[in-house]
Amino acid sequence: MSLNRSRIPPPVRGGPSRRGVLRGGGAMALTGAMGTAVAGCGTGLGVDSHGTVHIEVWHGQTSTALRAVKRLVADFHRSHPKIRIDLSGGVLADDMLQKVMAGLVAGSPPDVAYIFGSDLASVARSPQLADLTSVVESGQVPWKQYWPAAREGVTVDGVVRAVPAVLDSLAVVCNKALFRRAGLELPGPGWTWQDFIETARKLTDRGRGTFGTGWPAAGDEDTVWRMWPMIWDLGGEVIAEGKREIGFAGEPGVRSLEVLAALAKDRSVYVDPKPGGEQMYQAFAAGRLGMVATGPWQLPDIRQAKIDYHVVPLPGFSGRSVTISGPDTWSVFDNGAARLEAARTFVGWLMEPEQAYRWDTQAGSLPQSRPAERRPQWRAYAAGVPGLPVFTEVLETARVRPVDRAYPKISMPFGEAITAVLLGKSTPAKALRRCADEANAAIAKVR
Repeated sequence: MSLNRSRIPPPVRGGPSRRGVLRGGGAMALTGAMGTAVAGCGTGLGVDSHGTVHIEVWHGQTSTALRAVKRLVADFHRSHPKIRIDLSGGVLADDMLQKVMAGLVAGSPPDVAYIFGSDLASVARSPQLADLTSVVESGQVPWKQYWPAAREGVTVDGVVRAVPAVLDSLAVVCNKALFRRAGLELPGPGWTWQDFIETARKLTDRGRGTFGTGWPAAGDEDTVWRMWPMIWDLGGEVIAEGKREIGFAGEPGVRSLEVLAALAKDRSVYVDPKPGGEQMYQAFAAGRLGMVATGPWQLPDIRQAKIDYHVVPLPGFSGRSVTISGPDTWSVFDNGAARLEAARTFVGWLMEPEQAYRWDTQAGSLPQSRPAERRPQWRAYAAGVPGLPVFTEVLETARVRPVDRAYPKISMPFGEAITAVLLGKSTPAKALRRCADEANAAIAKVR
């Protein structure tokens, strides 16, 4: 979203990435007017006199990923001469929601847009967002063999409303040099959050200006989303099943926040007040953080900084690791039968194994499915990127945030609670009570 991060090497991708503040408020303001939009008004594209269908794709990409999009579209044109794709419109991915919502209100959305998974539920309020069930069920890779996180991240109210574009996960990256200096062994699978707290304490060296770990504390989504694996591991949920209230108000929420409280008490956590955690990542690249919870998108910067690193799954509370994935999507809009069919054809083609491999390796995605991960091409590629296989392996336990319009109403007060605990301004229990009061009152109004 707004972290300006790269993803998986090689090559290094510049431009914005997928983490940042949820823009739910703007989405809510615009969706109320969607019912007045006229489907199919479009942007003047359509079927020309030669029977060629012209569609508009707002790709949201820059740098390496943009070049990948252009190469893929050129290949698509060669194999689909009766479909032509216009890539000239749209905006960067960070600003896509606002642009798409405005297009829906005006009756002129694109045919395909790159939408963050956290925004999909808001976009799905529009009847112009297409049902892509037929696309995923007709692909060369069986839909049921996609990682659960990839499937769940594009499903709204039981309907497939997009296809996965980029898949990621969270793990812990360790600075080997700082571990050696502290006389510590590198952690392995099965470690606990108590191990993490103690390791962070031992890695901290105030005289050298080094911290055991770091945590974003701007109260944005990057502050929040890395908490959900802890809460899920403890049996909590973001939204309580069958209810319109948070599902982590008791022990799962308190115990998760107690991890941060312990780090703050030990002064072993670098608290980054800037949106997106950019200073935290800069500190890690400068050799001042021993551990950082991050995704595969950060590996290019870490490698460029020449950090000798080790990747390990997230800790757990009882010896198992649970992680989170934040899929991005290709979403399709109904601008009339011909354009809709052409758009579905294009995103379905992108999901085919050969195109998917090219996109994954050039745009920085983990493989979308188990068969894709087992392909010799991917295995050879991943072997050249230290730690990358760990991010793929943990997809087995990855979950996604609920694709629900109420999510921003939960994320904002929870972000404030996390920040208050990190800064020592509140206890975990008190911060969580305030979060629950605000979130439950807000999400009760979301329909």
